Amino acid sequence: MPVEDAMALIYAEYLRASAKYPGFNSLHEGIAVMEEEFIELRTEVFASHSLRSHERMRKEAVQVGAMALRFLIDLCPGEVCQQPVLTGLDTGSEK
Repeated sequence: MPVEDAMALIYAEYLRASAKYPGFNSLHEGIAVMEEEFIELRTEVFASHSLRSHERMRKEAVQVGAMALRFLIDLCPGEVCQQPVLTGLDTGSEK
């Protein structure tokens, strides 16, 4: 999947979740939600081959990414959230 497509899925999930649920109130809440989504992804990854679903893995991976994005937006103050947005495969290596 191209990075642009993956980011579009993550951003759409971020918008959906933000409309449905209030923002994170604390670092502990943010990490707990991220952990819950990660556990759901891990459960799907470690399911037996006959039960594993690539669609569910993709859904859970998107949710992990969306919650990481939400963590940054809701809880990371100042300079961290003001870094320029990277596009494409830009690694931000220029300093």
